Amino acid sequence: MSELSQKNFTLTITAEKTVSTDSRFTMANLSLGDNYKPLDVYYKPNEGEIEYRRYAKGEWRSTNQTLPRLACQVFEEQLLGLSTEERLNFPVCQYRPESDVIRGIFESVEAFKQYRNSIESVVYRYDVDKQMVFYCWNIFSTVVFVSECLKRFGHQGDSFVLTYTEKEKRDQGLPGAQEFNDDAEQKQGVTYNNPYSESLLQAKNIIFRGAPGTGKSYLAREIATDIISHGEFDDYTQLTDQQKQQVEFVQFHPSYDYSDFVEGLRPTTSEDGAMSFELQDGVFKRFVARAQRNLDNSRKSPETISREVTTQEMIDTYFENVELGVDQLQTLKGTKFVISGFDEKHINISIPENQVSNKLKLNINELRTMLESDQTFTQVKEVVHLFNKTNATQNFSYDLALYADIRAKMTNVASTVVEPESMKPYVFIIDEINRGEISKIFGELFFSIDPEYRGPAGEVSTQYANLHENPSEKFSIPENVFIIGTMNDIDRSVDTFDFAMRRRFRFIEIKADDRLEMLDCLGEELKMKAVSRMTALNQAISDVDELNDNYHVGASYFLKLQEVSFAQLWTDYLAPLLRDYVRGMYDEDEIMGTFRKAYNASPADNPTKEPSDAAQG
Repeated sequence: MSELSQKNFTLTITAEKTVSTDSRFTMANLSLGDNYKPLDVYYKPNEGEIEYRRYAKGEWRSTNQTLPRLACQVFEEQLLGLSTEERLNFPVCQYRPESDVIRGIFESVEAFKQYRNSIESVVYRYDVDKQMVFYCWNIFSTVVFVSECLKRFGHQGDSFVLTYTEKEKRDQGLPGAQEFNDDAEQKQGVTYNNPYSESLLQAKNIIFRGAPGTGKSYLAREIATDIISHGEFDDYTQLTDQQKQQVEFVQFHPSYDYSDFVEGLRPTTSEDGAMSFELQDGVFKRFVARAQRNLDNSRKSPETISREVTTQEMIDTYFENVELGVDQLQTLKGTKFVISGFDEKHINISIPENQVSNKLKLNINELRTMLESDQTFTQVKEVVHLFNKTNATQNFSYDLALYADIRAKMTNVASTVVEPESMKPYVFIIDEINRGEISKIFGELFFSIDPEYRGPAGEVSTQYANLHENPSEKFSIPENVFIIGTMNDIDRSVDTFDFAMRRRFRFIEIKADDRLEMLDCLGEELKMKAVSRMTALNQAISDVDELNDNYHVGASYFLKLQEVSFAQLWTDYLAPLLRDYVRGMYDEDEIMGTFRKAYNASPADNPTKEPSDAAQG
């Protein structure tokens, strides 16, 4: 692949120079950064461990601000040690050699805007209410700033490494405009590494079935990586931490159930130490929530997303500085209360003056909705109108008090500039899908999981809907969720696989010799001998009347040759498996002898004594 045809590039910044694997990059025209988006960034000192960005709550990953924020994180102490004059004269950007150098690190957004009336800035918070603010627009606009930090504060050989890629059309236009199951990817020139990737995009649900050891689980991860990287690579380890959030992997087993997968009651301990049960989401529901959030954001304007992110930062900052059980608030009617605890969903408050019920749990989403709205709330009836309720609830009085306190204390929180979010694919992998009791695990999701009923068309009420804060809330699976299952045909639990689920998946058989490329790591000579033994053994298996190609041995078994000999592979792995296949047959010892002879028909890489008849399992 030529340099210009590759899509991912690496920019290395040192005190002396800045170089990129893309030959089009030049320090003489940093405006080219408008055409790219970041993937990942890290600081690599000449001595010591690599350092990544420590993201604050609500902070978005891999934006144009990640690189300069990481530089501030690494050199925070040195930057704060500069005098005010030195900070105001600190070089930040110079787009072209003939243009002026943009300078200045400011103590607030307001101070920055007095110098440059623009929202094009990066805000780095280093204390509760303290900031460093300076110019930032595109992916290259702060390269000069990072380089200057290395010159002044770094050591010889220190560097920052930025991985980035070209913006695609969908990143430049309205977010969410492209779907994954049409030909939009092909029109944009996306070619996938794996032929099964297209199958998943078209079917949305697929199951790889076949003999054990054919690499089905590994194949599922390859496909997920292929799709998430838009055909750039299929090695899961190359995904960034953010991209890995688009993949989930679970393995079904006989005791796996609905509460693990969708939702269920889990034991919890209250503030006073009492045991109780709390409704918690399962792994699939949490994953779907991430995909739904991405889909919803892809359909929002950048201004809306910016308002939501800024609101979350206000909430996080506020609660980080609340002294639990001490800081006192007051409702409009004069009722005093304190915040006793909080989590992602609720705010726990204590009301000492209330003799009947002195504890209350507030929904944090209600508070978030109030802060995100363009309205100003001074009366409870205004909150009632916002939520389209007929009557006020007790919670609204406390929501209003918290709203007023946050608005009063968080006046210096600047709006966070965010990039438009494009719709992304989310791939959920279920290994050994047939080993679980499907109807028990999926429950009413049989309907929602159908490719024809994704989104609102497939809304269902879950089994625990009556315990939700909003009992009328429906659950659905968005169209950007794709499901891959794997199953061994010979597993005894395959007979219980629900027929209603079968018709909602596309079944693709993976034969023992379909994935021979996984043996490339053995080297050509050892691979040839492994394939020869595997082929001979599988033919012997097929010759047994009661067996067929579903009982073949896959190539992944032979990957163990990296640690063991052919003889050890037979005695420790293959013979016990094959013994289970033939157990109960009247001539099982004779059949095992046939298998052993077929396996040993080809000489081993390092000749050893052949396994004896006694070592057949």
